[in-house]
Amino acid sequence: MKIETVDGKELQVWSVQDVAEAYAKGEIALIDVRTPQEYMFEHIEGALLLPMSFVNADKLPSQQGKQLVIYCGSGMRSGRVAAQCLAKGVQPVAHMEGGFGAWKAAGLPHIGTDMATGAPKRVG
Repeated sequence: MKIETVDGKELQVWSVQDVAEAYAKGEIALIDVRTPQEYMFEHIEGALLLPMSFVNADKLPSQQGKQLVIYCGSGMRSGRVAAQCLAKGVQPVAHMEGGFGAWKAAGLPHIGTDMATGAPKRVG
């Protein structure tokens, strides 16, 4: 995990390996801030969909018991959303470096789409 400073507050940047390990242990909740179309095509199984355009940091799920980790396709949108959360006083907050693209590149399991049928399928 890396720490970035945004307006004097700490923003955690987790690698896909950090996220995968913590997620497997049930220590974090994942929030996907991509569009519904991106999410339906492929996503990390169990991740909550909250498109960036609808994020309201004041209304995020409680962090009691589990830290929230935000991800998008590349890490750009999740970084912006995490910074918005910090500005609203949500701490700790983390986002996944490299986004879903890095998750897939690491060969980690996810839900994809069976191109023959259009049905969801587990990948990896």
